[in-house]
Amino acid sequence: MKPSSGNLTPEDLRSAVAAGEIDTVIVAFTDMQGRLAGKRVSARLFVEDVMEHGAECCNYLLAVDVELNTVPGYALTSWERGYGDMAMIPDLGTLRRTPWLPGTALVIADLTTAADHTPIPVSPRAILQHQVDRLAEHDLIPYVGTELEFIVFDDDYRSAWRSGYRNLTPASDYNTDYALQGSTRLEPLLRDIRNSMDGAGMYCEGVKGECNLGQQEIAFRYAHAIPTCDNHSIYKSGSKEIAEAHGKSLTFMAKFNEREGNSCHVHSSLRNSAGDPVFADSSAPDGMSKVFRHYLAGQLAAMREFTLLYAPNINSYKRFVDGSFAPTAVAWGHDNRSCALRVVGRGHGMRVENRVPGGDVNQYLAVAGMLASGLHGIEHELELGEPLNGNAYESDVERVPTTLRDAADLFEGSALAHEVFGDEVVEHYVHAARTEVRAFDAVVTDWERVRGFERL
Repeated sequence: MKPSSGNLTPEDLRSAVAAGEIDTVIVAFTDMQGRLAGKRVSARLFVEDVMEHGAECCNYLLAVDVELNTVPGYALTSWERGYGDMAMIPDLGTLRRTPWLPGTALVIADLTTAADHTPIPVSPRAILQHQVDRLAEHDLIPYVGTELEFIVFDDDYRSAWRSGYRNLTPASDYNTDYALQGSTRLEPLLRDIRNSMDGAGMYCEGVKGECNLGQQEIAFRYAHAIPTCDNHSIYKSGSKEIAEAHGKSLTFMAKFNEREGNSCHVHSSLRNSAGDPVFADSSAPDGMSKVFRHYLAGQLAAMREFTLLYAPNINSYKRFVDGSFAPTAVAWGHDNRSCALRVVGRGHGMRVENRVPGGDVNQYLAVAGMLASGLHGIEHELELGEPLNGNAYESDVERVPTTLRDAADLFEGSALAHEVFGDEVVEHYVHAARTEVRAFDAVVTDWERVRGFERL
């Protein structure tokens, strides 16, 4: 695929800086919570120094909660260790323009120690890279597509903050799933997001309305797992910035209200180094190869243990409601949206859609979990059971965990997680989850006040 005009080579960047077209370069990485973090540097400094040597940032950025509070108990960093620096080493293959930010380019960085540039193993991008490397040992290359849903509001972010996110006005008044007229009033914003992302080197496929009020989904062309996840972070961050410029806000929360949640269905497939699909077998009755069946069996076997990687927040678990198009059953089926794993396509397009992640997911961690569990199934030639036909919500199969607390316990106790990710990664993300659970347990909610202020 020919790179989009939004992609930049180092030579392109130097020329653009010399011509005065670009004056700022954002050096960014994705943190534990799935957010872009980093710094803006002078474009001149970037081409003269940072491009080759990287830039520094505090290592606490991989050991904080959503509020950026320093959290004790991480092996990576602490007050006793001085909260030293990490190095952000630019991956120059990710250089691109950001059309929604004038005069600005962006590059994704890998995180290393500042002293000797040793990779930081708990970095989400490094966790995914490790699984990609493991697949390469089997001559397998992962291709992935992520489908992010979001809800648009007519309120801008600062107004929404001041209101405590209460009484916001959704950008549509009724269910606009696949509706054209009802989504047209959002089109100025949606078109700006789509064209801006194309201008940043992505391949936007299109947009469709969804079920919740103001809910939409913009889809992008599948690609290799790492570029897909890089693009996911840039799109998620950039779309919020574009919404703010339009005087609106949007949220990727897994469950904003009691209506339909925001999903992030993740499609994955494997090819060999010659580019041939390995999931398809035209001689098989269902068109599925043995490799694909083992891959699916591995994902099912580790689904409950790896749910923490797919649903990383307290709110993630509010989405798992029977009959809601969010999965609750650990099952697979052919084009069956009631199952956690939905098999679709044929030939190069034969793939599995993992329907467990929500819009709040850290996509690097989720894809790493899918690849690791799939490879486990391939390496051990796990047998795949029969597909589930009918309504998985009413089946008697195992269920995904229903709370972050349960998911953290399962991940911590998973021998497979410790084997494929390492003790340091498991302990780091279990600690993050338990920190979030403790914080939530200490909060008195509006729900409690409404029920208990007068009537209890």
